[in-house]
Amino acid sequence: MAFRVHAITSGPVPALAAKRATVTVEITVTDDPRVLKGNRGLVRHDRVVVEGDLVLVETSGSRFTTAVPVVVFAQGAEWASLLPSQRIRAKGRLVPADPGELTAATLVIKESPFVLNGPSPPQQMAATLRAGLRQAAAVLTPAERGLLPGLVVGDVSLMDEQVRHELKTAGLSHLTAVSGANLAVIAGTVIAVARVAGLPLALRAALAIAAMLAFTVVARPSPSVLRALVMGVVTAVALGSGRPRDGIAALSATVLGLILFDPALAREYGFALSVFATGGILKLAPRWRDRMAVRMPRWSAEAIAVPCAAQAAVTPLLVLISGQLELVAIPANLLAGPAVAPATVLGFAAAVVAPVNMEVARWIVRPAGYAVGWIISVAHQAAGLPSAVLPWPGGPVGLLLLAITAAVALVLLRRAAWRLIVCAVAAGLMIAVFVVRPAVASWPPPGWLMVSCDVGQGDGLVLSAGGAQAIVIDTGPDPVAMDRCLRALGVKQVPLLVLTHPHLDHVGGLDGVFRDRSVGAVVVSPGHQPEEESVRVSADLSRRHVPEWVASPGMAWKLGSVSLTVLGPAAEAIAAGPGEGSMANNASIVIHARWAAGSALLCGDVEIEAQAELLRRGLPKADILKVPHHGSARQDPEFLASMGARAALISVGADNDYGHPAPLTLSRLHAFGMRIYRTDQQGDLAVISDRDHLAVVPRGP
Repeated sequence: MAFRVHAITSGPVPALAAKRATVTVEITVTDDPRVLKGNRGLVRHDRVVVEGDLVLVETSGSRFTTAVPVVVFAQGAEWASLLPSQRIRAKGRLVPADPGELTAATLVIKESPFVLNGPSPPQQMAATLRAGLRQAAAVLTPAERGLLPGLVVGDVSLMDEQVRHELKTAGLSHLTAVSGANLAVIAGTVIAVARVAGLPLALRAALAIAAMLAFTVVARPSPSVLRALVMGVVTAVALGSGRPRDGIAALSATVLGLILFDPALAREYGFALSVFATGGILKLAPRWRDRMAVRMPRWSAEAIAVPCAAQAAVTPLLVLISGQLELVAIPANLLAGPAVAPATVLGFAAAVVAPVNMEVARWIVRPAGYAVGWIISVAHQAAGLPSAVLPWPGGPVGLLLLAITAAVALVLLRRAAWRLIVCAVAAGLMIAVFVVRPAVASWPPPGWLMVSCDVGQGDGLVLSAGGAQAIVIDTGPDPVAMDRCLRALGVKQVPLLVLTHPHLDHVGGLDGVFRDRSVGAVVVSPGHQPEEESVRVSADLSRRHVPEWVASPGMAWKLGSVSLTVLGPAAEAIAAGPGEGSMANNASIVIHARWAAGSALLCGDVEIEAQAELLRRGLPKADILKVPHHGSARQDPEFLASMGARAALISVGADNDYGHPAPLTLSRLHAFGMRIYRTDQQGDLAVISDRDHLAVVPRGP
């Protein structure tokens, strides 16, 4: 490790990075590019991260060859389509690598790459098979077609963000990373078929190795996949032979060998989780299986013991990483586990068959879709349970507390009487969590009229339209956060969706509204700036066959108990302010919402110029003001005071980079007699009817 650190952190490349030099480089790509979804700023800017080996550097007056790892940050589809082993040429700026990373530098590139050569034959074959699997999976639902390639070969390029979030919450995210389990499933299937065919042991072993090597080609022979190959072999051999002590010895040798091969693995949590899970299965699972087999069938005992052992082994690491305990992980893995093997085997078969006969591959994929659909359903239900993830102190303190808890539990569970007491207490806690707490602290409050969802730095308003229907005004930047809020409110139909203006923090969560919900029509701003985001939204709505209406003053709707009237903007009166994106902000749709108990003014992101125009046209009174532009400083005092509001709702992200809400705006709202409610401090904010007037109920952080 010392030699590797010295070789990478010294030399001309780190020296140029310290000067932030502009260079022309040639790089050999070493892993699949990763697309980082952009959910900040005014428009979506997805970044592409490419890992590679820097082989040639040209700078002013010098040219030299090298062989050090770098990380490239770039943008564009050309970067996302690169394959491992390709050599590219590009011009960019070197900057120092993040502390602790085993890379010589980070390279920021704004131009497209010039590809010098194609991928190697194994990588080209892998690309063909992976593309075939994606194409065959097109017959499945969007969620299923995104998860199946991830489950089979770790290809998450089509993964739905909501599915990704639910898998993580349910402790199932490991299914989308190629692991020893994938290889064990493939090898186990081949061995079973070979055994039925009566082949000798040596030939069965040879076929299993060939199958795992073929799978490694499909999943891309990157270091992470090679690591999974070794882990899979160790686990399969140890469990298959019933000699876990030999397995632990082999696992230890494997860890040392892999770290010698790639020292950067020594500080990767992913590698540590893989090792701990494998060690738990080898060391704990056989013992737990044998003890449970006294009271149940052996196959059932093993099905329970394996995920329990793996989860117990990785829990200390999860506490260090995230400071939380995944309470639903074990039952979720137990329920999802039986579907993993058929999905993996059928998906792998479809990938192999697709280049030869796509129609046959699609028929193979269809039953795999049922298995993947079951996994998605388990993750969805598990993630929605109360206390699915239990907060826990992070770092060394959390680890020490976990060790003390485990020691106490071990002492208590040794005696039968104490086990009964512990089971009774656990049952009582479950009743408190699943029955009493939802009844006492229910959300949303009964008879809610409007909710300002905590979507981070953005806007997401939901107005009840009766039953399971609601009007949605803006969707925030994150589809996961928007869907979470709508699910908590029990919204299943959205007859009307209003997008006040095409900034990412107001339209980025559009997919979250459409997830498992029907949308009647969408109202958009007459302003089309920024054009990039406006075009993306229109194309998305067209693809979903949802009508798109352009707002104009005077448009009105009555849905359930709420009446909505559009006050602005008038297309001819949209004015630009001094700041970036101010024209789009001033083109925000402004709506007056009325109920029997009162009214609210919902202002999008209008700034001083648009506020003055609204004042000139005349503003109705309102009890509640949704403060424009997340409480920025660009507010007209006359506008804030004109409606006589008693409460101000500010939808804003915690610790945002914009300084929202501005202290000046907060002081003005206080001076005008408004009580201020903020999503960054109080979470979701519900407006209810209380004795013939409106009141605000915060959900809490």
